[in-house]
Amino acid sequence: MSFCCGASMIGTRGTLKHYRTHIHNVPILFCPVCHGIDIHYLAQQEYDILAEYAHGDGASEVDFADYVEHHEAELLENCVNHEQEEPLEVVLNQIDMALDLLSFAKQLGDKEWQLILKKRLQVLNSRRNKLMQRRSSV
Repeated sequence: MSFCCGASMIGTRGTLKHYRTHIHNVPILFCPVCHGIDIHYLAQQEYDILAEYAHGDGASEVDFADYVEHHEAELLENCVNHEQEEPLEVVLNQIDMALDLLSFAKQLGDKEWQLILKKRLQVLNSRRNKLMQRRSSV
């Protein structure tokens, strides 16, 4: 499981820019709280090599999937949530995990961690409310 700012990250594919080269379909992990992005650790080495070669060749765009073969299940097995899931379900899952962590932080008496988790819950609650509004307006 991968984490960013304490939230579990969502497994997906995305486009990253390396100097002037856009590399499409890179396996990435996305944080639903701070919107941070990390290259999946199983693809990091291949990404670095492909990015350097593509930049050296002056390519403006490259598709990661054309050069590197990864099995989707292998890449996403350590992710709690995936991009294809319903966004509201992802947010609700993130809220549940944050509440569990908050309970644990209270047991430990870690005030700093509690504040961080409360801020995360505020962000997630705001996102949940927006998703609920969209759902009711449709």
